[in-house]
Amino acid sequence: MNIKFVFIYILVISAIVLQSCSRKDEVAPAGGGEMSTLSVQFDNIVGAKKLQLNTGTYVNASGETFKISLLQYYISNIQLKDAAGKTFVVPQDSSYFLIKEGNGPSQFAKVRVPTGDYYTLSFVLGVDSLRNTMDISKRTGVLDPATGMDNGMYWSWNSGYIFFKMEGTADAVPADPSGQHKFRYHIGGFGGYSAPTINNVKTITIDLRNGGIPKVRVGREANVHLMVDVLKVFDGSTRVSLAKNSSVMFSDFSTLVANNYINMFFHDHTEN
Repeated sequence: MNIKFVFIYILVISAIVLQSCSRKDEVAPAGGGEMSTLSVQFDNIVGAKKLQLNTGTYVNASGETFKISLLQYYISNIQLKDAAGKTFVVPQDSSYFLIKEGNGPSQFAKVRVPTGDYYTLSFVLGVDSLRNTMDISKRTGVLDPATGMDNGMYWSWNSGYIFFKMEGTADAVPADPSGQHKFRYHIGGFGGYSAPTINNVKTITIDLRNGGIPKVRVGREANVHLMVDVLKVFDGSTRVSLAKNSSVMFSDFSTLVANNYINMFFHDHTEN
């Protein structure tokens, strides 16, 4: 047999074997690799009431009456887990959202995920430390520092994002020089870059089985409807009084507020 022919024959067989092995070792995502859209809706409430900026009146666990004029927060690093325990991590560059009360479209975080049924949802409330310290070219969209400052969600003096911002008025708060009784909760802190600092990056995990699991399919959009009860900010492992803590920013006390607000989120229902 011609030596050249034998050599070519061996190369062809080797390529077929290698290709076969490669295909065998590949792990396809749920749904055979097809992708579709999952929407996660963040519906802000205060106790049993719908949140209404400036007009709604609410009472916290300390018995203090208050109104909210501004509420916005970052959601990031979305992950989903199916019944078999397999986790799909949404590509990080597509997984940062700024939820803004008063801006309806912003309250829907839409991501592309493999088709399938999902039982657990997790996400970060805030912006992870790695993204906080990345080059500005890697921080675009809602993470653009310029946009962040326009939205009031970036501390230029501290080079970091404000994860959660809530402002309003309460009669229990001492009057400022203008006579207004304002409170401001600006919670951030990613743990520090060159030295340890406050770390308020919080991961939220939600069991989706109560209220119906999302069934992600090609051609239709599943929507996970979450309720976000901001009354939890004032009542959790620490009871927070507006009269005593009307302004909370980059301080140790902010960690107590963050430990409270991780309990704001619960699954209401899913629309498939």
